[in-house]
Amino acid sequence: MTETTTPPLRDLKGSVRSLTIVLTVVGYALVLGTLYLGLPIYPDIGLDTVNALSDAIAVINTLATTCLVLGWIEIRRGNVDRHRALMGGAFALILVFLVLYLLKTGGGGTKEIALEPGALYYSYLAMLAIHILLSIVSVPVVLYAILLGVTHTPRELRQETPHRKVGRIAAGAWILSLSLGVVTYLMLNHIYGFEFVKAVVAVPLPV
Repeated sequence: MTETTTPPLRDLKGSVRSLTIVLTVVGYALVLGTLYLGLPIYPDIGLDTVNALSDAIAVINTLATTCLVLGWIEIRRGNVDRHRALMGGAFALILVFLVLYLLKTGGGGTKEIALEPGALYYSYLAMLAIHILLSIVSVPVVLYAILLGVTHTPRELRQETPHRKVGRIAAGAWILSLSLGVVTYLMLNHIYGFEFVKAVVAVPLPV
């Protein structure tokens, strides 16, 4: 088994739970504020830019899914360093996704699939709902697994933490969520078409 001996964020070992809570709250606040409060912090962008961002997000999600699957394979082979690098890469890609997603929805808008109610329409909604639900639920689990991984040695992870169990749940939920996100992207943008709904931005209060 190959493994590193010193984790990159060793000094934060005792703060994993509190950091997980803080980062989860910040992430939820950004997304909910962007979607439902119209935070006036994004540049105004048009449909062409929204489409380009949608394409970029799909590519990023596909790459992140690939990293997750390869990372899962590597840890089963006992390659800790490769596993850590791949999972770190997946997490970095998701951070890029978050920035692009917030810009797309906060500065541009959202898309609604152009399908009449029926089997295909409800199948799309079901996949989208599972994708969104898993995205929401997986945030604290993924953060906890990642923070454990960068603050503990491999021996500590195996003997002193629930990293293996939590990581398995996090990776599974993450992979399914990202995969469904790519499928719904294809249906929305390249198969059935969409209707564009421009974002409503809140007016800043006077100082």
